[in-house]
Amino acid sequence: MRIVLYIIWALFVAGVIFALVHTLRKTRRQEKLIAGWPRVQATVTGNVGGWSGGSGGSSRSRRFYPTYQFADPGGILYAGESEVSYRNQQVPGSLVEVAYNPANPNQSFQVASESKMILGCLIPFFAMFSLLLFWVAGAFPLP
Repeated sequence: MRIVLYIIWALFVAGVIFALVHTLRKTRRQEKLIAGWPRVQATVTGNVGGWSGGSGGSSRSRRFYPTYQFADPGGILYAGESEVSYRNQQVPGSLVEVAYNPANPNQSFQVASESKMILGCLIPFFAMFSLLLFWVAGAFPLP
């Protein structure tokens, strides 16, 4: 029976590692992509509502993705939707920093450094949580 607990623990750890590696690769890929792109201040024009995944037994929560508009050096307006979610709606008229592709200004991303900080906090948290679960699996009283 204890082996089943260790298998469940191993699957959890593998899933967390896969999710963290996938997120880290996606973040690095996007950072490399926008490294040479010009950055501008974009104006928030509205918000698109969505829901968080609610994974891991947590409840789903309402999230908001700001829509924005910016002008290139030629004065042509472009619009975009952020991939960065917020708990509260962003105020229309507020500013966000955006990097855009000079060859195709319709391709733009909101610049957010919080993703590195969040990943940096999640890795030690999941490491400690995994160790705790390993200990619980070994100390779990079996009949």
